[in-house]
Amino acid sequence: MALFAVLATQSPTGIPADEFRRRLPEGFAYVTGLVDAGVIRHNWIRVGASGGLLIYEVDSHEELNSLLYGNPLSPHLRFEVIPLAELGGFDPGAFEKPAA
Repeated sequence: MALFAVLATQSPTGIPADEFRRRLPEGFAYVTGLVDAGVIRHNWIRVGASGGLLIYEVDSHEELNSLLYGNPLSPHLRFEVIPLAELGGFDPGAFEKPAA
């Protein structure tokens, strides 16, 4: 399984702001379903920003993309995806210079 942090920011282009606000419950229901299914491990609203920070646990980047763009509001959101590694998966030796 892979972990990804996703910064989702509202970007309601191509849709009037009132229509976007009217459709927000659809997006929230979609995310709630992923939380209930255990796909989204953590979900926060970003204070002072229009969007959220979500931690997804999925099998692949392709699965993540499918889930992100399955959200009915995805055409009006901007995503920044950050792959994560659990501390135990970090190998500090990977950054050492090889012996000459």
